[in-house]
Amino acid sequence: MENKTKYLLKNISANVVIGIYAIFAIFPLIWLIIISFKSDMQMYTTTFIFTPTLDNYRIVLLEGADYIKAFVNNIIVSGGAVLLSLIVGVPAAYAFARYNFAKKEDLAFTILSFRFAPEILVILPLFMIYQKIGLYDTYFGLIWVYQLITLPLLIWVLRGYFEEISVEVEQAANLDGYPWYHVFMKILVPLIKPGMVASSLLAFIFAWNSFTFPLLLSGFKIETVTVAALRYIGSDTVHYGQMAVAAGVAALPEVILALIIQKHLVRGLSFGAVKG
Repeated sequence: MENKTKYLLKNISANVVIGIYAIFAIFPLIWLIIISFKSDMQMYTTTFIFTPTLDNYRIVLLEGADYIKAFVNNIIVSGGAVLLSLIVGVPAAYAFARYNFAKKEDLAFTILSFRFAPEILVILPLFMIYQKIGLYDTYFGLIWVYQLITLPLLIWVLRGYFEEISVEVEQAANLDGYPWYHVFMKILVPLIKPGMVASSLLAFIFAWNSFTFPLLLSGFKIETVTVAALRYIGSDTVHYGQMAVAAGVAALPEVILALIIQKHLVRGLSFGAVKG
């Protein structure tokens, strides 16, 4: 009986600690939702007790057609960037995992360094190049430059997945008479599916949240949500309620995608993704 009581108290204590941590972790999201229902007049005068209003949602979603357009632009640009990275990155990751060639690790590290290089370091020359060749304020221009964000991540994560797959699997398929492209598409690609899902989601999140590139390489035609949110900062005040609505709506695609593919996401982040 004493052991059972101790076990029960231990479980209750653990649940309480986890509950407190969960509230602490999601409190920024809770606070974001709360202030989205506040008017500008109530923003500094009330905390939890206030008169809720839907004016912020009306202004952003119904009257703010520019924000809806920016939301669609963000989906096109981020989705296109991830799709292009998959087309290029999967074969590149396979090459780094399976073939030995001169300066392989140096080249792999150079690709990785693109991900960690400060965006402000390359933005000025890119701005001048884009103006010269007509890529400024275009979908393709942003999709192309987003490869600096998405492609290195995909290559390095998927390289670890390919290295986890035994070479004997490919050799056995080759002995059965399958051509190399059948082996790649019908055997290897399904095996790395969890890694593709996990890395694609992470790449999409990084591209979706990018600010510097769309701020300086696009104008009003291809505006993204991260840039569109700036319109709620006035010259004399900040409309925090409207910014909260814009931020909350902008986070929805990432949350929805994570919930849909969470099974593959957990496996993809825990198996093979750290090797290489």
